[in-house]
Parts: sequence; C-alpha cells; structure tokens
Amino acid sequence: MRYWLLKTEPDVFSFDDLKKRPKKTEPWNGVRNYQVRNMMRDDMKVGDLGFIYHSSCEVPGVAGVVRISSEGKPDPTQFDAESEYYDKGSKKEDPRWLLVDVTWEADFKDFVTLTALREEPRLTDLITLRRGNRLSITPVEKKHFDLICKMGGAKLK
Repeated sequence: MRYWLLKTEPDVFSFDDLKKRPKKTEPWNGVRNYQVRNMMRDDMKVGDLGFIYHSSCEVPGVAGVVRISSEGKPDPTQFDAESEYYDKGSKKEDPRWLLVDVTWEADFKDFVTLTALREEPRLTDLITLRRGNRLSITPVEKKHFDLICKMGGAKLK
C-alpha cells in the first residue's frame, strides 16, 4: 500500500463535499501536470490511502483520509469544451489526462493545520512541506501518514 496527499481548494471542492457525495466517492479530476498524471497512472493503486489537504485558504491543512477507489482512467473534462479543464490537444483515442476516484475513509477529530505540520520535527522531510513544491498530489511515507493520522485523531479500520 502507498500513501498520498491530495490538495484541493475547499471553496472549489472540500473534504466535507466528498462526504456528501453518493457513496462518498468523487473523481479526482482536473489535474493538468504530467508528473502527477504519471503518479496516477503508474503508482496509485486501488486501496491506497491518502489525505485531503485544503490549500489556498485561510487555514490550510489536512482535513481527513480517503481511499483510492479506481485505477487511473481518462479524465472526461479534458474533452468537454465547456469545462475549465478542457484540453483541445487531447484526443479520445489517446487521452493526455487521467483521474482516479477517491472515497471518504475517515474523519479527523482535529483539523491538522499547515502550521502544526511545519512545527512537528518528525515531518521535516514531508514532500508537501518542501519549498517550491506545487504538486497537487504527493506521495507520503507510512511513518508520516501514521503520525498525521495520530495528530488528527483519525480512527482507521
């Protein structure tokens, strides 16, 4: 099993929005970065766990845990001319962009703020905390995943 951190802007789509979806599942669409696309294609597997991280907001941080519930598959927004994620260069027979489905797994008792992540010395090598990191999905080591779950008070099955 691998672990991930998925960034989202909560005013666009939040962890609470995910919990309101049928089956608490949503396609993680709109990713337009080749490195992240390759992670979804090559590295993410059904059953992997991840964090939903709220970014570009007043108090950024980790909101809860999701499970990856599909393999990488073509993102239909790339073909929709009405979508902000439309890519006129992408072809249905050779799609450029992928998505994975994510499913709610566990709430955090406490939201884990970016400040709390930065203040925890055992998280200094967490990829998301590195200067210049702008990727919307990053891998997380198991030791970091377990520690952040503990910080948030998550109860995983």
